Amino acid sequence: MPPLLEVSELYKAFQGRTSVNGISFSMEQGRCVALLGPNGAGKTTTLRMLAGLLNPGRGTILFDGKPIGQDYRRQIGYLPQSPAFYNWMTGEEYLIFASRISGMGRKEAAGRAAAMLERMGLAEAAKRRIGGYSGGMKQRLGLAQALVHAPRLLLLDEPVSALDPIGRREIMELLREIGRETSVLFSTHVLHDAEEVCDDIILMNHGVIAEQGTLNSLRAKYNRPVIALRVEQREEALQWLETLNTRSYILESRSEGEGSIFLKVKDMEAARSAILREAAERGIPVARFEAGSLSLEDVFMEAVGE
Repeated sequence: MPPLLEVSELYKAFQGRTSVNGISFSMEQGRCVALLGPNGAGKTTTLRMLAGLLNPGRGTILFDGKPIGQDYRRQIGYLPQSPAFYNWMTGEEYLIFASRISGMGRKEAAGRAAAMLERMGLAEAAKRRIGGYSGGMKQRLGLAQALVHAPRLLLLDEPVSALDPIGRREIMELLREIGRETSVLFSTHVLHDAEEVCDDIILMNHGVIAEQGTLNSLRAKYNRPVIALRVEQREEALQWLETLNTRSYILESRSEGEGSIFLKVKDMEAARSAILREAAERGIPVARFEAGSLSLEDVFMEAVGE
């Protein structure tokens, strides 16, 4: 079976500035994939091309092994980063409208709209005008319109970026549920969101894919033992901290503020013993010592080379 979505050498430039520079990836049916990267990485442009809203400068997009065409749009749901609504409509009217333009008859559209409003926790607000909805309610309504026609692939552009913590939590819970039923590709610059709900991650930076794979495979590839160390701000302690990067067991060091340092080490046991022994011998007052491995944020920083 071909992948659900297959992207090859996708490229797009605006007024001579390259936004997406020859990216390639595939996505299997039933997976949740995070398109992860900083602002300006090319995520939104990529999603707009996948949604059929932008024509690629070059490259191909295959859905079920076939080039995308008019029928493709009926099989996808799309939620832009800043969805626009007709504020004079009620939530119910808007979803019936979205259902009708997807090809449903009047009775089916009304039934699907009611079901989606219930699922998104908007049933009580169904008769209210959208202009009176909160930001979280509008985002749930946007998800409802993207799902009302039961798409095989859901494309979401930064679905929680503008929400408060409560709204963010509500949408992330919905995404977790939706991911059990359909394939989801969503963009985000929030590492924790990708880690929380996704099977696979595509790391983008400056229009190219820096890394891609399952979360576990990326962690395994970039896994390094690390130590976070903080000492009391005494002159002799700070001087000792500055010399640690010369030790043979240290691969890399990064200052994290006065008196704090982040160390990537070759061998955790050897490094831990040596650092603590040396601190004790010199009478260095250690305020914090944490040993572990790279977080997803560290993996991302390594992959994009920043």
